[in-house]
Formats: sequence, C-alpha cells, structure tokens
Amino acid sequence: MNAEPYIQIEGITKSYDEVTPIKDVSLSVYKGEFFSLLGRSGCGKTTLLRVLAGFEEVTSGRILIDGIDITNLPAYKRPVNMMFQSYALFPHMTVYQNIAFGLKQDGLGKSAIDDRVKEMLSLVQLDGFGDRKPDQLSGGQRQRVALARTLAKRPKLILLDEPLTALDKRLREETQFELVNIQEKVGITFILVTHDQEEAMTMSTRMAVMEDGKIRQVGVPHDVYEFPNSRYVAEFIGSINLFDGITVEQGTDYVLIETPEIECRCHATHTGTLPLGSNVTLAIRPEKIMISSTRPEQAYNWTKGIVQEIAYLGDVSIYYVKLDSGKMVLATLPNLLRLTDRSFQWEDTVYLFWRSENSLVLTA
Repeated sequence: MNAEPYIQIEGITKSYDEVTPIKDVSLSVYKGEFFSLLGRSGCGKTTLLRVLAGFEEVTSGRILIDGIDITNLPAYKRPVNMMFQSYALFPHMTVYQNIAFGLKQDGLGKSAIDDRVKEMLSLVQLDGFGDRKPDQLSGGQRQRVALARTLAKRPKLILLDEPLTALDKRLREETQFELVNIQEKVGITFILVTHDQEEAMTMSTRMAVMEDGKIRQVGVPHDVYEFPNSRYVAEFIGSINLFDGITVEQGTDYVLIETPEIECRCHATHTGTLPLGSNVTLAIRPEKIMISSTRPEQAYNWTKGIVQEIAYLGDVSIYYVKLDSGKMVLATLPNLLRLTDRSFQWEDTVYLFWRSENSLVLTA
C-alpha cells in the first residue's frame, strides 16, 4: 500500500439534468487489486463503472490510469475492457471467433491471434470448446468465454458489471474463486460492481461501499464488516443488531451506554472520546451473541427475551428473540451437531449476552 495508486478517480461528478448519480467521488485503486464497488440499486456504482469505461462523460473531475489522464478519451482508446452482466457474446460466432473479435479489430496477425485465443481458452479451462456456439454452452461456460474475450486484449483495467448474477448459487460460489485465481495469474487490476455483499467480501482485496452517489467507506472486507464507520454501512454489510442509547460513563478503553431497549447497561470497548450524554448506536453482529437458558453472571451486556422465530439454514440457525421492550434481536448459532432436538424452541424464554469487544459504538 506504499505504492502509487494505479487508478486515480479525482473528484468525479456525473449529472443528468436534475439527477446527479455520482457526487464528487475520489478513489484510489492499486495495481493488481481486485476492487469492489458495493451498494444498493441506484447508489451510483454502475454509473461510476460506465464513466471508467468511457461510456459516460464526466461533468467534472478526472480519471488517471497508470499516471495518464484518460478523462476525455473515448472508450475504444482506453486501456480498459468491460465484462457485461449479460456477457454480450455474439450468438452467430463460435467461442474462438468471440474471443478473437477484439484482437482482429486491433489488427493483430492471424498467428498472434491464434496463439492468444488458445492461451485464453486454456486460462479459463475451455480447451476444446473453440468451435462451439454460445447457445451450446452452459451459463458458467458462457461467463468464462466472456471473461476470456475481456482478457484477450490484455488491458490495464478490467471492469466487471455484476458478472455472476445469472448463475445459480453453487456455480456462483465456484466461479468467485475461479475469477480470483485467474486475476492473480494475469495480474490485471479488476474493479467489480455488485450489490451482493458475500460476493464482494469473498473476492475483494478492498471494497468501497456507496450510497446516494458517494463513497461511505473503503477498506479490506474484514475491516468494513467488523468496523463499519456509520450506521448505514453497518446495516448494509451483513446482519446486525442496533440499539440507540446515550453514553453514561467513559474510560480510557471503554464506554458505558444506557439504552431503553435493554434492561442493563452495555459495556463496549471504545478508545475514542465521547462527551457524556452523547447519542450513540450500539451495534452487535448476530454471530457475536450467545444464548443461554439461565441468566449470565456478568453485570453488563445481557438481556432477556422470548424466541419468536427460528430460521434453519443448514450450517447455522438464526434465532429471532423478542425482548421485553419489544425489540427483535437476531442471534446466530452454528449447528455443530446433526440436528435432532434443538437446545431452544419457539416461545422459550432465553438470555442473550455478548462480550465488550464485540460491541461496536457508532456515532454517525
């Protein structure tokens, strides 16, 4: 991370009449990164990708790739290739011809094209598929052909617009690792647009969470998940329990919070300075919460409720527990043993408790 940024987005704004989908966005991406833009529909992530590709002109700001300003370059002159969500394969062409298309447009010789296409087919594990048409391939195979075509011109940057959406869950999970492995082999910088948090966290070296045309947080997946910088990011990345309260005591490495939704005070690890009486939000991930049929001995960080719903997901079960205050809290427990009798059933009274270091204090 001491290297110079490879892709620099500096103060980019894009407006359409009265709509501004991108608002003064600045972002640095490093060479060889697998970077993800993550956010809900309409947050501006796809527009930003299209601006990078050259399909949209910017209203203000500039874009640099490897130190060269490409802001005003047309799409066909940029060292950028884009893989579309629909794959956009030519149905009348064979796999070989699809991959070779861009190389022919660039004027490469027949021998060089043949070598490059064979190299790409081997890279995406489609040796022997060159003579097939797209309609003779599975969804996963078409996705790999589209990737091979994107890689064939050896661009400096590859843009991926939700490329795994059309695949079923199991194939999508397998393809995520295939994409990462291919990206590591070729060493090209990838920028992925997705609304799938699991996909972004699995594949990314770093990720940016967007909202309303702005970037809310940038970081490695672990940091964004464990240390969200705002309530919006905390709610968007994974499931989380949020409790509004005020600070009543401050130490060098902790803060005590009172919330009307929990009967006891909450003790949270926190090194920042907060004036007493500050309005804060206590955030706790469901997998950090433990469940017991008896009241825990700890003075802080516990509450009582009744199990309202149980969602069995195979590897884990999610318990929806309604507190006396009416607040619904989620707790996730791993199913370590084959399920015969549940430890907790519907309508059981249970106690929830958690550690101070698993409590996150949000001020934004």
